[in-house]
Amino acid sequence: MHFEIVTIFPELFGPFRSTGILGKAVDRGTVRLEVFDLRDWADNKWRQVDDEPYGGGAGMVLQATPALAAVRELESRAVDKPRTVMLTPRGRVFDQAVARELAALDHVIVLCGRYEGFDERIAHILKPDEVSIGDFVLGGGEVAAMVLVEAVARLIEGVVGDPDSVTDDSFTEGLLDHPCYTRPPEVEGHEVPDILRSGHHEAIRRWRLERAVEATVTRRPDLVNDNWDVYSEEVRLMVRRFGGGPRRNRHSTPSE
Repeated sequence: MHFEIVTIFPELFGPFRSTGILGKAVDRGTVRLEVFDLRDWADNKWRQVDDEPYGGGAGMVLQATPALAAVRELESRAVDKPRTVMLTPRGRVFDQAVARELAALDHVIVLCGRYEGFDERIAHILKPDEVSIGDFVLGGGEVAAMVLVEAVARLIEGVVGDPDSVTDDSFTEGLLDHPCYTRPPEVEGHEVPDILRSGHHEAIRRWRLERAVEATVTRRPDLVNDNWDVYSEEVRLMVRRFGGGPRRNRHSTPSE
């Protein structure tokens, strides 16, 4: 998997690309992560890539010309045409499904915004995949790019040592993850549930699934509604037992 990040703050990615699971994947060559300074494509001696907005108003806007030049040069070096992702608040919300979609690709270019955002003509000309990591405001797209890369990279075969830790993650099956415990068996009067020390694998599997369903129903009922059609019958029965189920308007027809 090849990620190319275009940003005006490339120095932010140094520790990110060399630390933890991602750092090991980069060292092994499983993930290739390159970071480029948008200012390298500036068309002026001051390396300026932003300017005041037409029509007035606060803040600065990233200019179209450097961004277009950067993406086109990176595309020209690629064997196959990469997917360009523009991080913007108006984009589709990034979730585990989008992460899986991007993980199936070989090459992704990520444009990090700053200030008041991108000149609108970048989107009109490049027609990028516009993505948002949530309904909140950041100083720029660098942290969002790290979120995207981290979530996508761990889905690539060979990045995470134990594949089961990926398949069991929250959101993978439309459920939050089950509670986890480790030594010691008792902390300030709180003990590890006996079932987890029983050695009965099927009982442990069912307990973990029940706790995952319970957490999802009580904390994220929206996930139940969004994933009801892909849940197994076992999960649906557990959802009902915890008082959950898909929300329907009065004109809809039940799917069961």
